[in-house]
Order: sequence, then C-alpha cells, then structure tokens
Amino acid sequence: MKIKVLSKSKNEIKIEIEGAGHTLCNILQTKLLEDKNVDLAGYDVPHPLSAKSIIYVRMIGTSKPETALIKAAKEAIKLNKSFRLNLDKSLKS
Repeated sequence: MKIKVLSKSKNEIKIEIEGAGHTLCNILQTKLLEDKNVDLAGYDVPHPLSAKSIIYVRMIGTSKPETALIKAAKEAIKLNKSFRLNLDKSLKS
C-alpha cells in the first residue's frame, strides 16, 4: 500500500492511497468525522477499475489534519481488533 500526499496546508490535507478502496476509506472517514476538530472528511474512488482512493480532511482551528488521520487509523485498528475478538467468540459458541 502506497500513500502519496497530493496537497497539504495548515488545516487541510489530501492523500492518495494506492491499494485501498471503499472498505478502508469508509472506516477512516467515519472515524475522522467522530473527531470534533474535523470540519470535513471525505473520500473518492475516482475510477472503479483503479486501485487508488483519495481522502480529504479539513480541520477546525489549529488542529493538524495529519494528527487526525493518525488518530482515525488507530481507532480503525481498535475497531477491527474488537470485531475480530467478537467474531472469534461467536464462532466458538
């Protein structure tokens, strides 16, 4: 998976993720929108046959979009782990 910064300013960032589709981007967008410092978060898959997605984040105030993205990624990892543990538990019963 490659990540390329397409544009970046003090309170906005646009990144391209190669090898990611709706699954990863949707989780990241959801977690970003839970952050009270995020003004806008969205993603686009420019072409259905392309394995590249674009994520855009705009922040409120002086919060950094890079920090919000890292936090959202960590929250997505926690969600994935929780799902896996609950799935394992359910399948064993």
